[in-house]
Amino acid sequence: MTADAPHPATASRPTTTASRATDGPGDTSPFALGLLLRQAHWRAAAVMSEALRPLGIELRHFAVLIVLVDRGPTVQRDLAAATGTDKAGIMRVVDDLERKGLAVRKSVPGDRRVRAVEITPQGIELFDAAHAGAAPLAESLVADLAPGEPEQLTDLLTRFAYPAGGEA
Repeated sequence: MTADAPHPATASRPTTTASRATDGPGDTSPFALGLLLRQAHWRAAAVMSEALRPLGIELRHFAVLIVLVDRGPTVQRDLAAATGTDKAGIMRVVDDLERKGLAVRKSVPGDRRVRAVEITPQGIELFDAAHAGAAPLAESLVADLAPGEPEQLTDLLTRFAYPAGGEA
């Protein structure tokens, strides 16, 4: 038997005191929370991608539109930081948004080299349409939760993602 293959008798769950990370429910390893959050992200991303598909955009495009709606015109460097995208990736997303008429690049007064990205009226319309289309799909994500639990989940995840001490 190779070192990578688990022994058949212990393949389902480790029997030692040291827990090995899995991505299954009930995992008690130190990685359990991260793995669970990853699984939840994948599920939510798949549902939200489905909501955006009829509009002709992807989550990476919508992430930029969210920042533009929230902050107004934003330089690409700040868009990259806000969306967790690298410089080349944000350029591709902004190029896509410009091609679709959803955003434009404009010169920044005082610095000819820097360009700010601004959402267009068409981008605002699509942003609003995305929210309307996503609402029933978002509800399906939390359909198995009891009354009050979707709000509790949102509160817990918000505090986890944005700790009071600014550790994020």
